[in-house]
Amino acid sequence: MDVVCLGILVADVFASPVDALPAAGELKLTERFLSTVGGCAANTAIDLRRLGRGVAVAGKVGMDMFGDFVVSELERHGIGTASIRRSRSLPTSGTVILNVRGEDRRYLHSFGANAEFGLADVDLAILDQARILYVGGYLAMPGFPAGDLRRLFRAARQRSVTTVLDVVIPAGASVSLDSVRDVLPFTDYFLPNQDEARRLTGLASPEEQAKRLAEINGECTVVITRGREGSVTRCGTALIDTAPFLVESLDESGAGDAFTAGFIAGLLEGWPLDSILCFAGAVGASCTRALGCHDGVFRFSEALDALAERAGARVSSARSQVQ
Repeated sequence: MDVVCLGILVADVFASPVDALPAAGELKLTERFLSTVGGCAANTAIDLRRLGRGVAVAGKVGMDMFGDFVVSELERHGIGTASIRRSRSLPTSGTVILNVRGEDRRYLHSFGANAEFGLADVDLAILDQARILYVGGYLAMPGFPAGDLRRLFRAARQRSVTTVLDVVIPAGASVSLDSVRDVLPFTDYFLPNQDEARRLTGLASPEEQAKRLAEINGECTVVITRGREGSVTRCGTALIDTAPFLVESLDESGAGDAFTAGFIAGLLEGWPLDSILCFAGAVGASCTRALGCHDGVFRFSEALDALAERAGARVSSARSQVQ
């Protein structure tokens, strides 16, 4: 097994894009609804499987039909589910995603069993089988405080398992650098998006955000994703500004998780950091080509072909300009 993806698990319902949200009492038609498994841990795991990697998931769902759905969908993708626990008191987490053309997505979300998931639900023996531990959805798991995540990452480090951390910050939540200060010293790669990094640091510039976060642990590589503007990475004293991989976008849900999957796949390949970032950018962008979090994501060879084609087009353009 290559990766353990630990974190939030969600039953998602997507609505196809509409021109506007319905008014009060109005029935608005949409082309279709898509039911799928979601949440950072599930999304990243499924995308890693699309990239050809062996994955297991650790998280928590309810003892309901949505929990059955999450587990069965993960198993359908060939993902290990033995470390998924069932809550006897809380339902499976759920999200309804509303897409309006030309606008950002709207979400209705229930924490559900994710609120109960904690270190006591994790059998540390799962780390013995992994090369990388990815934790997705930190700060949206109330039962997983910083001290417990630090203990988990310390256990990973003792086993020479690389740690990758992502966060989800709910609207209205009070966060600061203190929210990650105890965890980053045991984190190898931290991948917040620009908005999350701004809320953690209070800084607007991605370059300054990356610098401030990296100061907590000089050995942690910090990657600030910026959607259609690419990413900014701080590795030691080096700053890497990676251009976006542009595609025609339908739904941006799950793009950050797809980026993370591409990043982890690059780590497993042992590529240089700049190559990993370009690959991750292409995988993340590919996610937006279809409704939902998975169907548009490149397979491994597709991502390599797309990057090669894009590089060839740039070379041809440069030659034309010289001529």
